[in-house]
Amino acid sequence: MTSARSTVFRELFLDGQVCDSVIRAGDVEFKIHRIILCNCSAYFRDLFSYKPLPSNKVYNFPTVSPKAMSLILEYAYTQSVVVTEDNVLELLAEADHFIVTGIIQACCDFLERKLCVNNCVSIYNLAHLHNCPDLRGKAFLYILHHFEEVGALSLEFLQLSVQQLSDLIENDELNVKQESTVFEAILRWINYSPVERGCDMPALLKQVRLLLIPTEYLVGTVSRNDVVSSSPACMDMVTTAMKMLNESIVERPIPQTRLPSEVLLAVGGWVSHLPSDKIEMYNVRADYWVPLSLTPYASLGFYGYAYLNGCVYCIGGFDFTSFSSHVRRFSLTSQTWTEVGPMHEERGFLSVATLNGCIYAMGGCQYQKTLKNAERYEPDTNQWTMIASMHKPRAEAGAATLHGKVYIFGGVTEDEPLSCAESYNPDTNQWTLITPMETGRTGGAVVAYNNEIFVVGGFNGITQLRSVIAYDPRTRRWRNVAPMLHPRESFGIAVLEDQLYVVGGFHNGGLFCNLECYDEKTNRWYIVSDKGMTQGAVSCCVLKRHPDLTAYLP
Repeated sequence: MTSARSTVFRELFLDGQVCDSVIRAGDVEFKIHRIILCNCSAYFRDLFSYKPLPSNKVYNFPTVSPKAMSLILEYAYTQSVVVTEDNVLELLAEADHFIVTGIIQACCDFLERKLCVNNCVSIYNLAHLHNCPDLRGKAFLYILHHFEEVGALSLEFLQLSVQQLSDLIENDELNVKQESTVFEAILRWINYSPVERGCDMPALLKQVRLLLIPTEYLVGTVSRNDVVSSSPACMDMVTTAMKMLNESIVERPIPQTRLPSEVLLAVGGWVSHLPSDKIEMYNVRADYWVPLSLTPYASLGFYGYAYLNGCVYCIGGFDFTSFSSHVRRFSLTSQTWTEVGPMHEERGFLSVATLNGCIYAMGGCQYQKTLKNAERYEPDTNQWTMIASMHKPRAEAGAATLHGKVYIFGGVTEDEPLSCAESYNPDTNQWTLITPMETGRTGGAVVAYNNEIFVVGGFNGITQLRSVIAYDPRTRRWRNVAPMLHPRESFGIAVLEDQLYVVGGFHNGGLFCNLECYDEKTNRWYIVSDKGMTQGAVSCCVLKRHPDLTAYLP
């Protein structure tokens, strides 16, 4: 509807001019034009077409509130409606009753934006009640992807039917780090009404992937639970699972793991003293690496790396002969490489970060020169723009973004590891020196983690490091964090499921193949897998799993 027509119709509605009928909601009457209402609602179209016009020209809707009817009529005349927390439930119910699809969609959009742990179950049920399949699907996925919080904290979770709970816990999309979480959520649901729900345990336990639960937990917790131990069917399932877990790995059936909501992407690096184009994806649920890109492409090493809007960017680089300003982009959707706008400067050993939809390339080397200038790439224009230069020239520095600023730490200039650090404010186009590190380091990995910036490992000019320090921009102070299990430099780092992962890297001239993981809750590092990428100078990021990646998951 054009703005001019909308204005005319609104004036007709407000002035009550040329009206041909009246709608009464409660004790309030509204003068209306039937043809206008027919345009927005199949209900009114059928009503006015097939039901004779009352002699008094009044259509009565005694159960509809005047407030809701006023909003529906305003939408009919203006094609717009204001949805709020106060009116959304009533408005959706009445829009469903009167088949006003525009208002239904507006209410669904509003509720989707409001999805949270405390209301996702009620929104799921509401969408089912009013036949809103898109909202219902999104609410269902929200519950699946936030199941740990919903199952442990939500009061609405306790109101699920046994069939609804079964549908959730049998789904591969259920996002749980440990399968024992599923069992504990079932117990919480049953204990809410143990007399009525105790008999549902066999059907629910059948959906728990018992082979993913450690034997100690099965023996010490599951089998000793009163509801489980009192059910022969449940005990048969637990006993069978324990027997299978005691078999050799070769004879043991392979359990079906849950699909992760996030995956770790590891890109490029060096293998056998040669640069690599490999892109691999790590499934934390199955502890499994999957190759994504096998397309040959002329490789460079020591390039910058960024992930932005579903694409991997490899920026600049060095092949032991020349430095590059070229930028190539790998699309996860099409699985293809393309060249995009080149940088102004040739750079190797550069630092890269993303902020507000842009990519920042900073410092690096150019033959015998260490750079301090920086530039920014905007994908919409496919162009790089020079920004203010840093205070210090630096190569092999670590960079990350936090709270709307770009941070860069350490690096090397003239073979001397740097301890200084600085931040860039894009609003003022200025770099500011910040509190330096206690010792210089180059080739360390840097990442934003829980409102701090972690600087991990690297090389101090004498030896490779396993030390970890964290910088808090709010206090401008550094603190020591538990060190890694192994010293390493030039490795990948990413935050996956609230934990810090490091991948590959160099140590004493060799390459690492393991993954280490840091849990801030315990301030401890542990080995996740010894089956990781055997690569140095690898780059990492974490991305939400989407349909283009699902086919690659085992």
